[in-house]
Amino acid sequence: MWVKGQIDKYIPPKKVHNPREIILVVDATFYAKRKDKIGTLVFKDNLTKEILIWKHISSETVAEYKDLKNQLEKLGYIIKGVTFDGKRGLPKLFKDFPIQMCLFHQRGIINRYLTLNPRLQAGKDLRYIVSRLKYTNEKNFTKKLNKWFEIYENFIDELTVNPLTGECFYKHQKLRAAYRSLRRNLSYLFTYKNYTYLDIPSTTNTLDGGTFSVMKKKLNVHSGMSIELRFKIVDYFLVNYKKK
Repeated sequence: MWVKGQIDKYIPPKKVHNPREIILVVDATFYAKRKDKIGTLVFKDNLTKEILIWKHISSETVAEYKDLKNQLEKLGYIIKGVTFDGKRGLPKLFKDFPIQMCLFHQRGIINRYLTLNPRLQAGKDLRYIVSRLKYTNEKNFTKKLNKWFEIYENFIDELTVNPLTGECFYKHQKLRAAYRSLRRNLSYLFTYKNYTYLDIPSTTNTLDGGTFSVMKKKLNVHSGMSIELRFKIVDYFLVNYKKK
């Protein structure tokens, strides 16, 4: 009981800030079941690998990102670029800065729509174009994507009719969705190459595969802990985080 009491009384130290120019990597991670979903939204500086600011959340909304962004700017940080995971609304929130869509997340979106082994030739061709994403540049990628659309425009516009309701819908909805995702995010896929002097990362892996994975390993050692204690451990980990 004494140990539990000491833990309950423990208050993690506050973050000490050093306002400066930063390149942000932003993302959230969740570590509870869907019914009691909890997580943490984190902003990390890619230049120093320092965790700058975070907050515990129950849902990943643009409003939560906006709150942390505003806090950083009020503290005096100067944002020079941002890498994000593709969440809708974030390009508008960070519209004043060069922004990079995580290439890993973009490929993941395409894989979910097309699967790893597309049956249709159009899907195979589109997936091949995406597989070359990190090896090409915006001009050549756009050229390839435009050519794909010229070839398959009529195909992805094919309609089918529900015999019971008479309702029309696109026959190849997932293929259309994959193409539209690439078209929607095209302006954010090559920022890291267009602004090489800023050192903007092409993925959010410094958070996903770095900070979050280490943090979750520590949390999983005591999976039955309360939410309050979980948050204390996360706060302690993030305020003391240093890249190995």
